[in-house]
Amino acid sequence: MSQVNRERLRLLQQREEQRFIAEHPKSAELYARAKGSLHGGVPMNWMKKWAGPFPVFVAHAKGAHFTDVDGRDYVDLCLGDTGAMTGHSPDVVADALAKRVRDGITLMLPTEDAVWVGDELKRRFALPYWQFALTATDANRFAIRIAREITQRPKVLVYNYCYHGTVDESFASLHDGIVGPRRGNIGPPVNPAETTRVIEFNDLVALEDALKHHDVAVVLAEPAMTNVGIILPDEGYWKTARELTRRYGALLIADETHTICVGPGGCTREWSLDPDFVVFGKPIGSGIPGAAYGLSEEVAQRIASRMHLEDCDVGGIGGTLAGNAFSLAAMRVTLERVLTAEAFAHMIPLAKQFNDGVATGISRSGLPWNVIQLGARAEYHFTPRPPRNGGESAAAADFELERFLHLYALNRGVLLTPFHNMALMCPATTAADVDLHTRIFAEAVGELAV
Repeated sequence: MSQVNRERLRLLQQREEQRFIAEHPKSAELYARAKGSLHGGVPMNWMKKWAGPFPVFVAHAKGAHFTDVDGRDYVDLCLGDTGAMTGHSPDVVADALAKRVRDGITLMLPTEDAVWVGDELKRRFALPYWQFALTATDANRFAIRIAREITQRPKVLVYNYCYHGTVDESFASLHDGIVGPRRGNIGPPVNPAETTRVIEFNDLVALEDALKHHDVAVVLAEPAMTNVGIILPDEGYWKTARELTRRYGALLIADETHTICVGPGGCTREWSLDPDFVVFGKPIGSGIPGAAYGLSEEVAQRIASRMHLEDCDVGGIGGTLAGNAFSLAAMRVTLERVLTAEAFAHMIPLAKQFNDGVATGISRSGLPWNVIQLGARAEYHFTPRPPRNGGESAAAADFELERFLHLYALNRGVLLTPFHNMALMCPATTAADVDLHTRIFAEAVGELAV
């Protein structure tokens, strides 16, 4: 679909790799050293997916920029794949956390910050009750457990090529219409067909067909898909989907971990959604590990009637460090001072600027690609039209082309998310930062289209 000369792409990639190696000697040295004690030379296996022959090692990060160990400055449009959507180390967060460190980090007891954060999340998302975890993965897991308990149903429904952290049930995809392990699923504990139903996004007929079995406890979904490229819901999709889940007795989790980019209350607030659970992780603590999940009044009452005080510490929900004082302090200052309505009013126009710049570059190159915006986030796809579901988007993926474009940008001072072609704005991002990417992208597609 990309209509790119593969031999030219190969030669351009070789040129960019040689430039990268020449300009990152200290990162290369650290990577060689890391291979002696870190499996694959990285702290987490997915860090090998960065576009260069080895990852860039970071020395300092602040706001929308970071500096590597070779002294090179970068505009960060990855922002920790949303974890640093607040910008790196906001001063107000650093100051609040320095105080909290002196006053105690983890206690297995609540602090006033927990009450403040619960009240604020209730205001933003209109769900009355909240609990905390360390990651969105855990928050999704805990919400799934609650849904299974109160419905007494075994299955989770997800969308093809979704991503909800390392939730076992979500690592499933469709293979000629049959549910099975998603490609790359490492050591699945059971065949996902036993735990999961998978359908394509924006297909209401498929949704009703899946729910008719009356074995789905909960639908786990992002309001708009993000991790396989941005895929927006059709007009009226969620209104009808919500009616269907209620008709067939299934609950609905809105995973807002990425879609928080549309505003302070995510898509739940902006699109007037009505989920049974909301999950919000990653940027909620300005990069400090933390997540939250909200419960509707009905869900809260139903699970409370099935929980016994004697067993509440061994029910599979929680964790010794979950809800710790340090995480809650980070959440409070982030929600109160950083991820504010004013911040989104700054970030969202910058995402439109990014979107428009990429659209112009695509148009001038003649390549059959598209770009789409979701709040403070934008992403380009190698298809003439935006895909409507995960299957379409995955079929259009082009790993070699993606790596070239990412490395081209990295060599010129812009970092994009390694897993897809996503750019995210933070409160510290500037128009000049976006303009830099626009110029680089135009140069890259210009070279490809020759």
